[in-house]
Amino acid sequence: MSANLEKSILAVEAPFGGLTLGEAGVRVRLAEAGRLAELTVGFPCAGFAEPLGVRVREETGVERVVVRTDIAAHAVQPQVQRIEAVKNIVAVASAKGGVGKSTVAANLAAGLAMDGARAGILDADIYGPSVPRMLGLEGERPRSADGKSFEPLRAHGLQASSIGFLVDTRSPVVWRGPMVTQALMQLLGQTRWKDLDYLIVDMPPGTGDIQLTLSQRVPVAGAVVVTTPQELAVADARKGIAMFGKVKVPVLGVVENMSAHECPQCGHSEPLFGEGGGARLAEEFGLPLLAQLPLSAGVRAATDDGRLAAPGEPDSGGHYRALSRAVAAHLAGRARGARSVFPKIVVESA
Repeated sequence: MSANLEKSILAVEAPFGGLTLGEAGVRVRLAEAGRLAELTVGFPCAGFAEPLGVRVREETGVERVVVRTDIAAHAVQPQVQRIEAVKNIVAVASAKGGVGKSTVAANLAAGLAMDGARAGILDADIYGPSVPRMLGLEGERPRSADGKSFEPLRAHGLQASSIGFLVDTRSPVVWRGPMVTQALMQLLGQTRWKDLDYLIVDMPPGTGDIQLTLSQRVPVAGAVVVTTPQELAVADARKGIAMFGKVKVPVLGVVENMSAHECPQCGHSEPLFGEGGGARLAEEFGLPLLAQLPLSAGVRAATDDGRLAAPGEPDSGGHYRALSRAVAAHLAGRARGARSVFPKIVVESA
């Protein structure tokens, strides 16, 4: 009977990502003759643990559910050294500029933090760093106690590092590829990250030597590819997916940004950049479509003002909150690479 009950629990659909709890790597322990189910989930769930417990009780008949969060470090590319104090690095890439990749990356990181994860963001777009403005940190400088490493800046519950904190962002960065790669590796390795569950890396656009080198040297647990529905963007995103395949970085899924413009006055939705490009790309590679994000004046304003969109969304129903949960769930379902050493978070659903 316990085996059947456990199977029923793992078959419950998670409230994110189109996965069952079993596909999201959830582990189940039954107690009290099956009246109590202890769920160990590998993703942050502070914002939806109680609704998750309610769903499990309603669909399986179990009387009480306890949700424990244990975010593990997942497998990365062979022969790539991990970064101390960072469990999982998730690369956000587009292979084409102008598709809103940095906006997606910053709000993805903020959504993870809002659900209880220790999250950070690394702005790897050396030529066009935009994370300082998005986080409201323009003009800020990191502190260094030893002259060799520096503290990440903090905003929206995130730890952040960017070349934009170290140079005058009004002047262009005129560096050749090897200098850019070296600068990024220094940013990654010399920032004193504090026990991160997730570090979101906002990758520079393109699939050239810089991107390939970074993908080979940065220990990436998974990648998210951003595109717009327009075929020109999809064509480049296709190359980005292929690049990650060559360096053995698993792609967690596709994000279709600017799917449609939502009129703030009447709510009418207009697909300005075409329809279905992200869905077709995901289907072509057998990947999940993680989100279809609207083209919104509110998101643009929040980004320009350093407020981000995710912090203003409700626990349920927000586009970026749903995206962050889908990314975390798909990563949790993948192979683990190291044991967790950070404390667990326990939420009980009565």
